[in-house]
Amino acid sequence: MSESLVTNEHCLGIDMFSCTGLQCTRTSVMIVALLMCLALVAAPLTAQDDLASAAAELGDSMAAYSVSESDISFSNEGQLIIGTLAMPEGGGPFPVALLLHGFTGMRHELPVVETEDTMFSRAARWLGERGVASLRIDFRGSGESEGAWEDTSFSGQISDAIAALDYLEMLEDVDSGRISIIGLSQGGLVGAATAGRDARVSNLVLWSAVSNPVMSYGILLGDDALLAGTAAGDEALTIMLPWGVETALKGPFFEDIFLVDPVAEVANYAGPLLAITGSRDTTVTPQPHAGQVFLDYHDGAEALVVLDGDHVFDVLAGVTEVIDEALAYSLAWLNDNE
Repeated sequence: MSESLVTNEHCLGIDMFSCTGLQCTRTSVMIVALLMCLALVAAPLTAQDDLASAAAELGDSMAAYSVSESDISFSNEGQLIIGTLAMPEGGGPFPVALLLHGFTGMRHELPVVETEDTMFSRAARWLGERGVASLRIDFRGSGESEGAWEDTSFSGQISDAIAALDYLEMLEDVDSGRISIIGLSQGGLVGAATAGRDARVSNLVLWSAVSNPVMSYGILLGDDALLAGTAAGDEALTIMLPWGVETALKGPFFEDIFLVDPVAEVANYAGPLLAITGSRDTTVTPQPHAGQVFLDYHDGAEALVVLDGDHVFDVLAGVTEVIDEALAYSLAWLNDNE
């Protein structure tokens, strides 16, 4: 494991006094305060060490289940959403993770170069082999789901994620009390908002999640496009993306960049939160600050893991070690915070 772990605990410095009379009492009190402060620091560090140890053990683990996949569908606001459900075979009911893809992505998110996997198919198989079911969906307007891409917005995707929770809650082989979200990039933004709005989310794992939409989409689309987009209304604005592909989006997408705040949303979520970031991420940046801010505004069990990877954990570079580390940490977190 090549990760570094960050905690946000701190203590104040203490001035020492000569031990005479009242000053001696003050010194004793300050020493006790110092010891208590050190104990507070030591506890999360121990928890972080435990998480790293559990992740390392899971990284070396073998498959315990066979996994079957089936394509499913459900409706939201009159449009059909297509997903892929990955279920461990036997036993059950199983905990389940809802996998949310990123900007311009789809449920079979990003090829893992030099393998037959995509990022999310690898995640679904890896989790399923260790007893966690998963559902990965195409947001409306993406992949095979109904709707037009140009009509997409954060608000629409949050609504899709909540509809996916409705679907999962009805499945017999799924433990409806253990529904987690794993969100990548924009899917992390959507996951944070969904967790803040829906108490059925029992655990939240954010991968390279967008925490400051204005900054991240300013980098991705350009500040001029953001301003033009907010005035576009129902007209689609065409933009050239940094990787040389054109896209067209309507006003509601750009409006949500300024109106939907994932950090404010996660402040309404009281469950466990794990943020995993890549130290070389130039899209959601700067790191680890863009990941840490989620923890700063969240109350409850939480951790930040910083991996030596880029925004998508190096899958486009044909590297599997970083995504596998992210998966091991994610499952260790889910297991430790059931």
